[in-house]
Order: sequence, then structure tokens, then C-alpha cells
Amino acid sequence: MKQQLPSGEEQSPDRKRLIIASNNAGKIREFKELLSPYGFEVISMRDAGFNGDIVEDGETFEENAHIKARTVFEATGEPTIADDSGLEIDFLDGAPGVYSARYAGENATDEERCAKVLNEMHGVARELRDARFVCTLYFVYAEDDEYSVRGEVNGYIGYEPQGKNGFGYDPIFMLNDDESMADLDEGEKNRISHRAMAFRKLSEILKEKFS
Repeated sequence: MKQQLPSGEEQSPDRKRLIIASNNAGKIREFKELLSPYGFEVISMRDAGFNGDIVEDGETFEENAHIKARTVFEATGEPTIADDSGLEIDFLDGAPGVYSARYAGENATDEERCAKVLNEMHGVARELRDARFVCTLYFVYAEDDEYSVRGEVNGYIGYEPQGKNGFGYDPIFMLNDDESMADLDEGEKNRISHRAMAFRKLSEILKEKFS
């Protein structure tokens, strides 16, 4: 059963409104930065009237993104984008992977998650610290019309947090010997991030659907 929108009014079909299946402020901010130039109105699932729990029990980023996008789409009936993203570290056999958000516990802070990874990588040589950020975007436009795209950015795990921007594991993810992801301002990050890479692929689909 579809939830009623907060305004109590149905959305006009020609409005370019997209629900992001997340309440993460950092992710919503990035999506607004990426999508606003195209004229989209970007809102969180809470602002769209969805307050339910979503069980992310998939084994891959794509499965989790699909679960989130379908759940929110079925509740609201509006085009929905979900992402599942995380950090993969070669030395840790791909961990934290799909467990990136809860790697240090369900209610851990970003600082605690970064500290856990740094502790596990303590003493590991630079050549064994390769890692990547991965993002899968799942877009549900209509009941039988959905798409999945993937983006990656490669780097390595630093030795201590660096930079004051970003969120999540950004401060320990080194793009090169001088810059972490958290050293980039929002505009720079949105040009090179894993989410930006995935979004470039999705943007062509969005243009087609909303043209």
C-alpha cells in the first residue's frame, strides 16, 4: 500500500522529482549536487513520507541497492534511486565490503569505523594496502522498468586520517601520496568519486526517461 506524501497531494507526472532511498545527510547532499544541474528535485525517503525499516540482507552492493530502491518505490510509487556503496580492501579479502556502514558496530561513528580499519591494517606495507570505493546505483522508474549501474575509484588505505571534508571512510582513503578523499572539496569529489562514476552512467538513463 502506498504511503501518502507529506503534502497530501499526488505528484504531478511531469515533475522531475527523484526520491533517494536514504536518510544519510552526506549522500543526500551529494545526490543534490549531482542532480540539481539537470533540474531534478531530490528528496530523502523520509521527506517522501517513507519511515519504514529496510532490511539490507543482500550479499552484493547491487542486491542491497535493489532492495532499497524497490522498497521505497513500492511505498511511494515515485521514481527512486538507491545506492549501496562501500570500501573494499584487498588485504582484508574485500572487507568491509557490503558491511562498510556497520563494520565497527551498528551505531559506530565514522571515526570508529576508520579506526577499526586502521587497526586491522597496522603494520601492513604500502604495496599491500590497495583499496577501492565501490558504488552501485539502482534506479526504479516504473513497476517493470529499472536499471543498475556501477562505479569505482581506486586508491589505498593511508596510515592515519587526513582531510576535513567528506564522510565515512574518506579520511583514510588515499587517492595518491598527497591527497585523501577527505581533502577534496565537494565539487572535486563529485567529479571523481565512485558515486560520480556510477552517476555518469545513470545520467543518460535519467535524461531519456525525463525528456
